Amino acid sequence: MRILAVADVEDDLLLARLERPDRPRYDLVVSCGDLGMSYLDCVATLANAPLLYVRGNHDVGYEGDPHLGGTDLDGRVERICGLRIAGLEGSLDYREGIVGYSQAEMRHKVVGLGLRTALTGGIDVLVTHAPARGYGDLPDGPHQGFEAFNGLLDWLHPKVMLHGHVHLDYDLLERERVHPSGTRLVNCFGWQEIEL
Repeated sequence: MRILAVADVEDDLLLARLERPDRPRYDLVVSCGDLGMSYLDCVATLANAPLLYVRGNHDVGYEGDPHLGGTDLDGRVERICGLRIAGLEGSLDYREGIVGYSQAEMRHKVVGLGLRTALTGGIDVLVTHAPARGYGDLPDGPHQGFEAFNGLLDWLHPKVMLHGHVHLDYDLLERERVHPSGTRLVNCFGWQEIEL
């Protein structure tokens, strides 16, 4: 399965690439958040692939939107091409008016998702906006990851976790790393191709 994962910044070069006759083929478009729905609709249409997404901390405008054909993954599991894909939205809550959660609130969401997925065979892909605490996050409040994600990765051992939120131009950060659970962690800032 070939996934086009996008997050945080709209990239005109990606759109131009998808408009070419020799564009790559994708089975799925995944958004890790903080992108406008019209941009996501354009990417999914040009890629001719279904769209799954989680909301980022700035995606408060998604509420009431018909989502232009995309499927909201927050707290859910979707099966596509034989893969089980789950998602959790938002970032650490650092101010009013964002899609944000405290560490305790996210722990509660993680337990609910973990129980549902453990009973149905686990997950292959975890899609989040924020990273796991200590793995691709930053020390400042707005960009700290969720500690509960580490427990979820240790519990379910997905093949890959796709996230955004921490822009690669904020610091000298790695695009990919491996969590101690064995899960491949990918910061999808801009866009990334994922082969599974």
